[in-house]
Amino acid sequence: MASQPFFQTLPATIEWRDGDLLLLDQTRLPHEIVVENVADVQAVWRAIRELRVRGAPAIGVAAAYGLCIAMRDATALPVAQFRAELEAHANWLETARPTAVNLSWGVRRMLRHARDTDASDAASLYRALVEEAKRIHAEDQSLCEGIGEHGMPLIREGSGVLTHCNAGALATTGIGTATAPIYAAHRAGIGFKVYADETRPLLQGARLTAFELQQAGVDVTLIMDSAAASIMSQGLVDVVIVGTDRVAANGDFANKIGTLGLAIAAHHYGIPFYVACPSSTLDLHTASGARIEIEERDAHEVTHLAGRSIAPDAMQARNPAFDVTPHMLVSGFVTERGIVRAPFERSLRTLFAAQGNAA
Repeated sequence: MASQPFFQTLPATIEWRDGDLLLLDQTRLPHEIVVENVADVQAVWRAIRELRVRGAPAIGVAAAYGLCIAMRDATALPVAQFRAELEAHANWLETARPTAVNLSWGVRRMLRHARDTDASDAASLYRALVEEAKRIHAEDQSLCEGIGEHGMPLIREGSGVLTHCNAGALATTGIGTATAPIYAAHRAGIGFKVYADETRPLLQGARLTAFELQQAGVDVTLIMDSAAASIMSQGLVDVVIVGTDRVAANGDFANKIGTLGLAIAAHHYGIPFYVACPSSTLDLHTASGARIEIEERDAHEVTHLAGRSIAPDAMQARNPAFDVTPHMLVSGFVTERGIVRAPFERSLRTLFAAQGNAA
């Protein structure tokens, strides 16, 4: 399944083409456009771990297709052995990145579908897996459109919108999560300005968000992470919209490191702070943010920039990839079904009780 980005300037983030999985290598953007044909499930694991495919929704889609890649050459096995190998690959694939719930959501959904499929042979079970992965892919695109529809009213003529990291088209297979209201408002002809945080240490805001918004013709200005509070203090920001990698049952959420500071600053200046959250990123099994595992990445990402050292030799560094923002700093969650407001523990569960991720 292809999902050509709506702005028609980049290959699809993820494409399934006749049994091959194609991934746009996001580590090479914005200066090189490289599409990788991943050969095996180990390559899918590495692509997720090394951020060649990234963003919670895109990771979920890639993981679903990754299991198809894993089982592509196993169609001659007995069905019981096929199922056992599928589960082993799923368990291993989940270890690529622990924080984004879409990874486990995607592989667990594939396993449930395999268990629920009455197949007489492995070949038909493999075909069922491919069809389920395609459904996950199509649903992701639909979720993004829903978030755009419900979030667009947050952006008015003359608004200043601040976003962090990349929760855009490159982080999904559609028009993004946090960027979905931005693109919807842009399509509607609303005039507004976006401030995109650079997002240290890997600069997803500078390399990806600023790039895709610019390509789409959106009025975007790149700022240093440390300038966000100052920009707010000048009255230039009317709303903050960020994405998320996991939302706990009480409304605490994990997102790219630096999000917590933005939420605190927005609260100080009385600026509404919204989180774009597709149902696939909601984790009602996790009670609060204190239970979310935070990925700690290599210190090299902090001490080096573009392959060159920017710190003293042998310098120690911390590199948490995410932080957790408490629910009391959130104005609302923009979902494909509408905007969810406090009390989140009740409203999230009520709205998504029918979803497979409900407890």
